[in-house]
Amino acid sequence: MSLVGSGSGLKLKEVITLVSRDKNINKAQVIEAVEHAMLHAARRDMGLEVDLEASYNEDLDEVELFQYRTVVSNEKNDVDINTEIVFKEAAKLDSETEVGDALGLKLDTSRFGRIAAQAAKQIIVQKVRDAERIQVYEEFKDRIGEILSGYVRRIERNNLIIDLGQTEAVLPVKEQMYGEKFRVKDRVQAYVMDVKKLSRGPQIILSRAHSGFLVKLFEQHVTEIYDGVVSIQSAARDAGLRSKIAVYSKDSSVDPVGACVGVKGARVQAVVQELNGEKIDIIAWDSDSAKLVCNSLAPAVVSKVIVDDERRAMEVIVAEDQLSLAIGKKGQNVRLAAQLTGWRLDIKSEAKLEEQFAGVKIVLASIHGLGDMHAGILVHEGIKTPADLAEVNTRSLMRLLNLDEESSCKIIEAAKEKARELETGFLVDTEYYSVADAVAEPAIEKPTGSSVQDSEKEKEKKIQIFMKLSGVGEATASALADAGYATIGDIIADSAEEVALKADVTLGIARTVQIAANRYLQEQQLLLQKEKEK
Repeated sequence: MSLVGSGSGLKLKEVITLVSRDKNINKAQVIEAVEHAMLHAARRDMGLEVDLEASYNEDLDEVELFQYRTVVSNEKNDVDINTEIVFKEAAKLDSETEVGDALGLKLDTSRFGRIAAQAAKQIIVQKVRDAERIQVYEEFKDRIGEILSGYVRRIERNNLIIDLGQTEAVLPVKEQMYGEKFRVKDRVQAYVMDVKKLSRGPQIILSRAHSGFLVKLFEQHVTEIYDGVVSIQSAARDAGLRSKIAVYSKDSSVDPVGACVGVKGARVQAVVQELNGEKIDIIAWDSDSAKLVCNSLAPAVVSKVIVDDERRAMEVIVAEDQLSLAIGKKGQNVRLAAQLTGWRLDIKSEAKLEEQFAGVKIVLASIHGLGDMHAGILVHEGIKTPADLAEVNTRSLMRLLNLDEESSCKIIEAAKEKARELETGFLVDTEYYSVADAVAEPAIEKPTGSSVQDSEKEKEKKIQIFMKLSGVGEATASALADAGYATIGDIIADSAEEVALKADVTLGIARTVQIAANRYLQEQQLLLQKEKEK
């Protein structure tokens, strides 16, 4: 079989070598594609019922094609010439053959003509493309967590398509840093966040907003981190604005913060420059959670920390003049500190804490059997509401307030009654700060273990919702759920191109889904109007 164009002068062996080298694909994969192409071309000419086998003969430098026919007795009348051969004819070809054997007959491949050869060429191209995609996926799937460098090839709806050399990657708009702009041909460094195996080829998702990008940049610029002497224990980012990293040294003679800062700040400035001026706070890691929280709230000075291990929360008390520093602009400092430490942080000034304690003491002192002194003791033990007191063990209260058992029981019962009557108010907004800014939660991690089952149930609910849309099957509904869509309204909020990209469906399917979603919501609106009219 000659798969090279007439007049090219190249032998099949040379073509296989050239394709393998130029496309960086294993020769065995190219040979397999050539063999498959020959089979396809032969079946188009001879029919699907024919039993064929193709094999590349390196010595002859050609793809040999064999047709297998079953040997039948000479007496059989209805012989199918495509799949059977009588014994008399088979014996001429192979003297040792017997009835029931499968005899392979070599075919002349030139009979398939130019059309068949063209079809074979197309299959080779497709097979080579598939092999390239597999190779790209295999190469990049283990590079998640690395930094790659490339150039902006094009911009699609603010998503950057990055040329990595042998393939392209996407830097979604939500993974770009605040305020940064890129143009075509600009050089870009980014963190490999995910590599997806899609039908149209692997999709490499990059990020410049991920905290891992910050960590990897420090690994590149700080020798001690690369060598493993200093480690980044935790990192939190408000990408493009401010970041915090907590560092630890295995060697007591090496200052982890100083190592990351570098001589005259050279190392940290190199990272800041790559992040377009993003401010970076480098703090010392401490195994003591309270000390770590104090460090993470720098430059604010913390006066006191009240730890609630059960809720994994801390009340952080600071002087009045440190309050705005601890909270930061729009709560940025406390929010990053919460993400860095993994603790819920509630910032209060000393004056506000005393004011709150005074209010709590009044409420507790009003419980029958308690006075100001007892209330003060309870407040300093962390009991702030009648409901808190109602949950205290009788023996614990006896020991705490030096009471007998009967008195303790009466106080606990009175506290339960008081809790039903009162609803203690929480900290209110002041001219110095808002409650929303002063309280910060740690970042929510992806579900693991038993919570995975809950997320699967949520996904199933979404699939059932999307399958209400006309023309949307289970596969498309599942793809929409995997893409992060929660409601039908979410689908309409995006453009068809964004739906296609996120859900990995064709643009035609995305448009069909959006039309069905629009129609469904309009129908629901009409039903609501009719209900109101009734």
